[in-house]
Amino acid sequence: MFRLDELVERLGGELVGDATVTVSRVDTLERAGADAISFLANPRYAGQLASTRAAAVIVGARARDATTLTRIVADDPYVYFARVSQLLNPAPRPPAGVAPSADLASVVPETSSVAAGVSIGGGVVLGENVVIGPGCHIDDRVRLGDDTVLHANVTIYADCELGERCIVHSGAVIGADGFGFARERDGSWVKIPQVGRVIVGNDVEIGANTTIDRGTLADTVIGDDVKLDNQIQIAHNVTIGAHTAIAGCVGIAGSTTIGRRCMIGGQAGIIGHLEIVDDVVVSAGTLVTKSIREAGVYTASLPLQSHGDWVRNFAHLRHLDSLADRIRRLEQLLTERPDA
Repeated sequence: MFRLDELVERLGGELVGDATVTVSRVDTLERAGADAISFLANPRYAGQLASTRAAAVIVGARARDATTLTRIVADDPYVYFARVSQLLNPAPRPPAGVAPSADLASVVPETSSVAAGVSIGGGVVLGENVVIGPGCHIDDRVRLGDDTVLHANVTIYADCELGERCIVHSGAVIGADGFGFARERDGSWVKIPQVGRVIVGNDVEIGANTTIDRGTLADTVIGDDVKLDNQIQIAHNVTIGAHTAIAGCVGIAGSTTIGRRCMIGGQAGIIGHLEIVDDVVVSAGTLVTKSIREAGVYTASLPLQSHGDWVRNFAHLRHLDSLADRIRRLEQLLTERPDA
């Protein structure tokens, strides 16, 4: 629970109205009650300011005078809301200590928490205040930075490293073998040992059931402040630059480099050995088949349409080659007979 003047003292912004108003939670304009602070980040919802029951609201400069409610005026209301929500909803942390059923082959700092059923291999280095949830397996020579949290049933293979303040959600697997095979002439496969590592920077969040494969020879590298959603596949030797965010069900093939501050939409696919520069946005469902060398927004998916329209449109697509041939013949005819 915070008074508004306490929030402004911590987070900045301009307070307009009663500084003594106290809030204990955040909520939408539509659902907020007298104990909540809400926010207006999208002008589409400006009409709800008149009817909201929130104790206070967070608004941008343009909406400063759009309501008589007590309000905090911020440069970016959505970011401000996120920081207020962090203050009002601190992540729970279990007490320090090691559960009796944990199997440890390395020293655990007194400040860290190791839950039931955890196994930790030899040569593992844990930072201070690390939390390892139930059923996690930490293989040999793994390093985890200070304040990193592993939720239940995370697996980290040998020699991988995670930085400070990382969050890894349940079922994630970090450091499994990359998909590397050489093919014999008879069609059989020869496995290529995957001897690289996965190196994860600071402040990275990895979603549930996301997999990050170790490198073949060099390392797979995830930069600082990268945010990975659930069920993402990152193949061997991929490099992802700092502050990039990737939505659920994206697949990234091996040896691709993604720049800083990129945003990849859900179910996008990126084939291997490509380079994507900084500040690129890839729309959901897009298949990236060539390198992207200029910042911008890229889309290669079809808009939603009725099934009947889809059938008709794709019937035309089947005949594009013959249509192109006809156009070339007409162009040639016009060139040969300009007066025709």
